[in-house]
Amino acid sequence: MKWRVPNYGRIKGNGRFIRSGRTEGAPEMRDDILGGRMGNELEKLPLFPLDTVLFPQASLRLHVFEDRYRELVRVCLEEEKPFGVVLIRAGQEVGGFADPYMVGTMARIRDVSRFEDGRMDIHIIGERRFRIRRLDEDAAPFLVGHVEPIYEHPIEDDDRAEIVVTEARENVELLVKRFFERQQFNVQVMFPTDAVDLSFSIANLLSMENLHKQRLLETTDTLDRFEDLLPVLRSALMESETPSYFRIASRDLAEWVNPN
Repeated sequence: MKWRVPNYGRIKGNGRFIRSGRTEGAPEMRDDILGGRMGNELEKLPLFPLDTVLFPQASLRLHVFEDRYRELVRVCLEEEKPFGVVLIRAGQEVGGFADPYMVGTMARIRDVSRFEDGRMDIHIIGERRFRIRRLDEDAAPFLVGHVEPIYEHPIEDDDRAEIVVTEARENVELLVKRFFERQQFNVQVMFPTDAVDLSFSIANLLSMENLHKQRLLETTDTLDRFEDLLPVLRSALMESETPSYFRIASRDLAEWVNPN
């Protein structure tokens, strides 16, 4: 069997459930809020603060029932625009104001399931990272950031980089194979060949504290990210039991596991 590495944090279907609420009387969104450009190449981006970190190319499921986030989803779907996922620094997901970290990931809505009472389940995919330069708390029913893109420093083509990347790849492949072997599956693991994508795929898969994940998200040097991940990989390999982040539900494997 072949298993293509899912580019999502921890496991697909582990979805965060975010409360949301108003269906009637929600304020209308101003036309210039979504995807508007400002001076100095800043972009206006609706923000969705969460108690989790979303990486580029990561997949996440959210249950939305709070008024402001229903409106956010409605506008993003209508305008076919992304929104920003940011880790909460202070505050909480439900109600009131959440103070976010200044680096997050743009998210695109992949699909949505609607309930009769207005609640929604959405499936999102992380795209590129951004840095918030200014927060606009009064521009919309939800938080809006004036953001700029974050660029990655390419990894140097030298022996040290090759050693680090190779060890990280081999370690995570071994972890995945061990998981499936315990379930009596013989699999071929396919990770991204690009070093940046590989580093984020590993970060998505491993179980770490949110602050650690946020640090990895904010890192702009690919080699630094790999060197940060290696101790976690080595520790996971030493565990005698299947790590908790590999406890994947069977329904989550359909997209990634296919018979030879």
